[in-house]
Amino acid sequence: MTAQAPSAEKLVIDGPDGAIEALIERPPNARTDIIAVCCHPHPLYGGTMQNKVVHTLARCAQDQRVTSLRFNFRGVGGSAGVYDDGVGETADAVAIVDWCRQELGVKRFWSLGFSFGSFVAFRLASQRASELLVTVAPPVQRFVFATLEVPRCPWLVALGDKDDLVNHESVLDWTRSVHPAPEVKILAGAEHFFHGRLTELRTFIGGWLAARLAGNP
Repeated sequence: MTAQAPSAEKLVIDGPDGAIEALIERPPNARTDIIAVCCHPHPLYGGTMQNKVVHTLARCAQDQRVTSLRFNFRGVGGSAGVYDDGVGETADAVAIVDWCRQELGVKRFWSLGFSFGSFVAFRLASQRASELLVTVAPPVQRFVFATLEVPRCPWLVALGDKDDLVNHESVLDWTRSVHPAPEVKILAGAEHFFHGRLTELRTFIGGWLAARLAGNP
């Protein structure tokens, strides 16, 4: 784990529907070639970039010396616009990646998301050629994943088998139907927001990221 806290900088990035409120966090000795874009849960049900699972995803990246960027989807916090069923939110995420490439000179990025954010992260990974994809508790019963292009990058799905919002069996059925298939991690006894299990989630995802990074330094 990172011993020293990351430096945090609040940003306002110009998006397709106006301002996007964002937070970039750089760990000590941060790499300059990769950034992790982290997508939050459903805007209409209280989802923001401050969500604890999204915060954990950001920490997973920082543990690998990778800078993280969290942001609020349109209509959330200081971000302009209104909810757009994942389509406009994907456009927001694309704008974030394009900004990182243009303004920060970052060539490689990771796409990470939780719940609704995993739907956006999944779409983003194909639209901007993500190097890695992490989808935590993807809501396959609420959003149509099956008709979307499957990202070609290494991909991890993580969820709990006691999730009250996302049926883990439905997720498993979906992951078995796609090619290339993702790696899947089921946390026994964990529910949707991983109460009491965030450290375990961070450790597992961090290990997965480290292994992929070792294979493509």
